[in-house]
Amino acid sequence: MKRLFLTLALLLLAPVAHAQGVVASADPRATQAGQAMLRQGGSATDAALAMMLALTVVEPQSSGIGGGGFFLHHDGARGLIESIDGREKAPAAATPTRFVAADGTPMGFMQAVPGGKSIGVPGNIRLAAMAHAKWGKLDWAALFAPAIALAEDGFVVTAPLHGSAAMLAQYWSDFPEIAALYAPGGKAVEEGARVRNPRLAQLLKDIAARGPDAFYSGDHAKAIVTAATTARHNPSDMTLADLAAYEAKERPPVCGGYRGYTVCGMGPPSSGATTVLQMLGMIERFDIAKLGKESPQAWHLLGEAMQLAYADREKYLGDRDFVSVPVAGLIDPRYLAQRSQAIRPNAALRSYRPGTPPGAEPRTAAVQSEVPSTTHFVAVDGDGNMVSMTSTVEGPFGSQVVAQGMVLNNELTDFTFAPERDGAPVANRVEPGKRPLSSMSPTIVYGRDGKPLLALGSAGGKRIIMHVAKTLVGILDWGLSAEDAIALPNLYFDKDGLMIEDSPAGTALAAGIARFAPARAADLGSKLTALEKTPQGWRGAADPRSIGTALAQ
Repeated sequence: MKRLFLTLALLLLAPVAHAQGVVASADPRATQAGQAMLRQGGSATDAALAMMLALTVVEPQSSGIGGGGFFLHHDGARGLIESIDGREKAPAAATPTRFVAADGTPMGFMQAVPGGKSIGVPGNIRLAAMAHAKWGKLDWAALFAPAIALAEDGFVVTAPLHGSAAMLAQYWSDFPEIAALYAPGGKAVEEGARVRNPRLAQLLKDIAARGPDAFYSGDHAKAIVTAATTARHNPSDMTLADLAAYEAKERPPVCGGYRGYTVCGMGPPSSGATTVLQMLGMIERFDIAKLGKESPQAWHLLGEAMQLAYADREKYLGDRDFVSVPVAGLIDPRYLAQRSQAIRPNAALRSYRPGTPPGAEPRTAAVQSEVPSTTHFVAVDGDGNMVSMTSTVEGPFGSQVVAQGMVLNNELTDFTFAPERDGAPVANRVEPGKRPLSSMSPTIVYGRDGKPLLALGSAGGKRIIMHVAKTLVGILDWGLSAEDAIALPNLYFDKDGLMIEDSPAGTALAAGIARFAPARAADLGSKLTALEKTPQGWRGAADPRSIGTALAQ
């Protein structure tokens, strides 16, 4: 711990300045929006928020102002790291049995997703307003200009958007608003087609002109509530008061040490930082660098640490405003050293039970569902300010409900559906005004000199945490560039064992890992974006599995 405190002290005393800004996102149009803000003299925050708004238009299947996000910010002048929680909230009328069927059993996940009941009060606009007030340089309205142009003039449909629409169009007979936009005539919009969204353009214009209250009160708020409460499936109990009461929150970042580096991320209700730090802490006693990136044993060790860390996640993580979360205990080096002793270099543990971290209250574990969607983007400006932000509407096209041209999230299905297990309440049960547990993992890493050297994050539901951890190992242990570390095979698990990305490298690793543990190749896509400090300055990287791009100022 002394090393961690020393590193953090250096962090606070080490302002950073760089001559050129860089942005990266999962869509070229959003990346261009961020670049435009930097070229107008904007900050990293201005660039990140412009990307979030542009993604609302061009990536409606993954993110937008109808959802929420987490915002991690490094101040280049003061050396401070801060974070904002814009996670969606349950309506005041929500109860722990929200997703319990009439027979007393939890609803099926896909039964609960479509319609109003899954919609949380959106948080991204309040998050944007708070971030802009703290760190923005351009006028508020300037951030909206690229998104408004894309919605008004039209944008070209990408392969990811077409793929998501093609997957869901057959289910949209009860959702005419989303069908009209993305599957007119019952057929998904084709890649290369042009989509215009004038209602979304008008909504964005109104928020740009009148500020965040234009979203959370008045006609637009009424439209959101009406769409949620009159949905043909699972009508919601959301009210205008729920929207008016929503606030983004500043949260303390969670930071921990790894091999002399300091890794910082988002605290609860995100499980990202704690779980990433747990995995890194458990593998630190092994010489991962010597084993190398092609070693099945190295990936086996990472897989074992992953499953132990996720076991703790399911038991202890939730909205800290409602439940005690032993953050310090979960990342305590002594606790992680003890957890690590369960990992055997040449054999799988096979049973992965949660531990008892210092400060933990008695609790029952319960599995939470989360589908692989979401988006991530990063920005650094010429003054060394840096943003790592993850934004989401949860599953593909969220709840399938549209209001004022924007897709509304299905974030409330990130709650654990069964409110109790073994007669005791679970940490991530539904409660009024509560924010559901998230896997979003915006991350900033500091070097041994206390200066930032890396920012990253990903899409992918519960796999987000593992995508980020894998990339960190690739950079910090194996000395890879961010681009090459992102391209490493993805790793996850299910009840049958480890899953390695179905690629030539992943298939070879799966065969090797099978000597130690059940492992197989599987489809494990990701959508990582990153910034890395190089001798030549900051450099951006986007996942080769995505259409993402990085651009310099």
